Amino acid sequence: MDIVVPSPGESITEVTLGQWHKQDGEWVETDEILVDIESDKATLEVRAPAAGVLHVKVRSGAEQKVGAAIASIDTSAAKPAGGARAEVAAAPAKAAAAAATSAPPAAAAAPAEAKADGGRKASSLARKVAADKGVDLAAVAGSGTAGRIVAADVERAASAGVSAIANPVKPVTQAVPAPLAVAGARGTRREKLPKIRQRIAERLVEAQRTAAMLTTFNECDMTEVMRLRAEHKESFEKHHGVGLGFMSFFVKAACSALKRFPKVNAYFAGDEVEFHDYADVSIAVGTDRGLVVPVLRNAELMSFADIELAIRGFAARARDGKLTVDEMTGGTFTITNGGIYGSLMSTPILNAPQSAILGMHAIKKRPVEDPRNPGQIALRPMMYLALSYDHRIIDGAEAVSFLVHVKECIEKPERLLLD
Repeated sequence: MDIVVPSPGESITEVTLGQWHKQDGEWVETDEILVDIESDKATLEVRAPAAGVLHVKVRSGAEQKVGAAIASIDTSAAKPAGGARAEVAAAPAKAAAAAATSAPPAAAAAPAEAKADGGRKASSLARKVAADKGVDLAAVAGSGTAGRIVAADVERAASAGVSAIANPVKPVTQAVPAPLAVAGARGTRREKLPKIRQRIAERLVEAQRTAAMLTTFNECDMTEVMRLRAEHKESFEKHHGVGLGFMSFFVKAACSALKRFPKVNAYFAGDEVEFHDYADVSIAVGTDRGLVVPVLRNAELMSFADIELAIRGFAARARDGKLTVDEMTGGTFTITNGGIYGSLMSTPILNAPQSAILGMHAIKKRPVEDPRNPGQIALRPMMYLALSYDHRIIDGAEAVSFLVHVKECIEKPERLLLD
């Protein structure tokens, strides 16, 4: 029974093979995770369709077409006693499998590495993060399906100070220690760019090349939103099971502004402009693999709690590479929050084919005129806002007015309740 590369979604024809979770010649049970595949939009798990002995045909890191056979399962083989490594009875089949899976030394070292991390099940991203941060997977508690370790588990363990194992079992190929880097060393290294980063690069360059992109700025006083949040945060979380963040206020403010200024919610479709009577708001989420933009469908109909719950789900699935292609497809407008990284001001790039993107930034106390006492200066929590837009569709006056509307909704949040 052949294992073929499934289609991650429409228009995706090629994927990169991630880490094999099962070794060549090992017995696998039905629905066990065999390997991860990475496309330019999502990471998927390939599971065993039946129980039997696995024969790996393609090693990790290889580029494969959708529908290509990457392994097979011998369903006629008998399950080994005690979970030992299975051996195929037929010699010709064993020889063919060995020839097809001639792997580099790193593959031969996999059993020793499995012992070193206690044989724990972990996603390929989690193993990469563990290697980068020096975390022992044997000491990490998994929160994924069937106790599988995900990247977030490793991050938490790293924060808690879980270090790498003192004397890991090393493969023979590492018997000669690598020379230590010295001060002033000029070493270099190259890493293959993941497909998702290749796609991000293509889209960003395309947006700058095809759109007449311009950015307008404003600032908003966060006092009232922060007061509301502090006053209701505890009861909101108790009632809805999710914290009240700033993003839901900005999503609601943007939806209100999109209704007032429909061109900001439109984009080119060939030689026509396509308008939308709904707001599908893309939310930029940063991950180790790159920026992804899952979509809040009909955000104009969502409550504050709906928005916060959806964003929390997006963030968790994005970290684990579990976002689906459908969740990241579409969108009529994008919001990105560089403020969580400390950005004071930036010019966000359009998320093609959309015509506008709103950038949020860090909140800083600055001396401004006190709105309650004109002519007097007060320290207020201020945030710079940036709206990048396609000048071919949106005029400057309309872009500025859109941003002013968002500013007014944030500074007087009761406007969101009164529509």
